[in-house]
Amino acid sequence: MVAGGGSARRPFKEPARRADNRPAIEPFAACPQPGNSRMPHDADFEDAHRRHWADAELLFDRGRWPNADQLYGYSAECGLKAVMRSLGMEVKRYGVPASEEHRKHVQDIWPVFQSFVADRSGQRFLRWLPAGKPFADWSHHDRYAPGRHFDRAGTAQHRAAAQEIRGMVQSLAEDRRS
Repeated sequence: MVAGGGSARRPFKEPARRADNRPAIEPFAACPQPGNSRMPHDADFEDAHRRHWADAELLFDRGRWPNADQLYGYSAECGLKAVMRSLGMEVKRYGVPASEEHRKHVQDIWPVFQSFVADRSGQRFLRWLPAGKPFADWSHHDRYAPGRHFDRAGTAQHRAAAQEIRGMVQSLAEDRRS
């Protein structure tokens, strides 16, 4: 920190470069690219659900509403997909859901989830779902939105819904242990 509450700017440091002048650290590519040997990891929806929840909580506690809100949405989405996967949702390479219908974000997967679990003896999971459509106003596109559009109240609503899904995922984990 510097006088006046701001932070000191670090001088810009040019990233290290390879002999062919490319940056030494390449960006992650979701699909293999020519010359890029880094492959995506298989999906673990349950682990992703927990990681997104934990990070969202840290951000929420610090009043970082925009990113906390995004992570609560991703946590909820991954939690729903973890349950769907446990009930037989087919996945392709790297854990990508095989059905186009299942490749949706939380605001759109909600009704799909309800139908999917009801058709696969997963009705007990429906009791964990919050009423209505608590993520109807959430969008993955909001990661580009100005932070002033987010507040504690809106983020708390998404947090509460994600908390219910967290209970659902914990129930799933307990079933596996018994």
